[in-house]
Amino acid sequence: MTVATETRTGEAGHSGPEIRSDLHVSIEPRERGGITVELESRVKPYYGESIRRQAEEVLEALAVRHAQVSIHDEGALPFVIAARIEAAVRRAGLGEGTRVFPDRIALPESSARDRLRRSRLYVPGSEPKYFVNAALHGADAIILDLEDSVHASDKDSARLLVRNALRAVDFLQCERMVRINQLPLGLEDLDEIVPESPDLILIPKVESPSQIVEATARMAQIKADYGVTRPIWLMPILESALGIENAFAIAQASDKIVALTIGLEDYTADLGVVKTATGAESLYARQRVVNAAHAAGVQAIDSVFGDVGDMEGLRTWGLQSRALGFEGMGCVHPLQIPVIHDAFAPTAAEIERARKIVAAYNEAQQKGLGVVSLGSKMIDPPVVQRALKLMARAQAMGLIA
Repeated sequence: MTVATETRTGEAGHSGPEIRSDLHVSIEPRERGGITVELESRVKPYYGESIRRQAEEVLEALAVRHAQVSIHDEGALPFVIAARIEAAVRRAGLGEGTRVFPDRIALPESSARDRLRRSRLYVPGSEPKYFVNAALHGADAIILDLEDSVHASDKDSARLLVRNALRAVDFLQCERMVRINQLPLGLEDLDEIVPESPDLILIPKVESPSQIVEATARMAQIKADYGVTRPIWLMPILESALGIENAFAIAQASDKIVALTIGLEDYTADLGVVKTATGAESLYARQRVVNAAHAAGVQAIDSVFGDVGDMEGLRTWGLQSRALGFEGMGCVHPLQIPVIHDAFAPTAAEIERARKIVAAYNEAQQKGLGVVSLGSKMIDPPVVQRALKLMARAQAMGLIA
């Protein structure tokens, strides 16, 4: 007995005068007649046959034998073409259980648990024009975002695009992060993303340890199914009053958690207050995140600064953030990256003082002295530990040899 499969026209992607590095594809299944591809592209004289050939190969891999296909290309790269066609096929009710993967580039070295995370640049997961050059801006991390920057109607297509980007795009020295959607939708993101070994996954709107437990269990199963052995770290995002109150329990929920961060737009909305440039309304929450993170032995990472035109305000926020105990923050525009790096860097005066503290301590140890002094001030072990941490951070930033 043959079971009829519901088919419908499937569309995915975007085209138009303002669109770059993307394409719109429409697939209309039919009973017979093979594959017919209609192609519009500004680069058709040069790459038209290549695009048409790839479309036919992708459709064959997805077990689509008969369909009318319309493609309007705006300079999409092959990994984008494959993702958009696969999304359209799925939306047409076809290709169940099939996937098409672009060739995988060599994976970078695994991300260290305690690596520098001063800056993380958000890149909309539905906008391929930003992917290829994202790493050139010099952020410590690139976040391929599947949550707030992606329209609800485009979630399924965006996760395929991000999956393919993890396979095909070289993000240089940047840590490769993905922000999934709020659970339970985020579990579907994990199904596509985890097999491609991102370095870190951000889990938004976490309010209890049970959400972390659920996500890590799903990740462990996927890693086992696909033979993924690289570590994939986690960074929960606390975005509500309840999440802040449970900060320490959340930070301890998995040994894969390496950092804890806060989302101030949602947090202030939950409180029903206005987010201000001074941050007075969120000071308690940010201090709570810092304390919980340090108590759990993970990094404390601040929220983004949303006003991309206020660089002085960003610098002030970054300096205050570092003073509170944060080790980095998010970026919504590449121009914010150098300002953030400067704000979180130890000053020359701080580095010099740390040098003197460590030298004085080492000299006292060599002499067998129990009391260490520098000028008129006594130096106890916590002061030395703070100086050593500052020196290590300065070295990691390339400020000292």
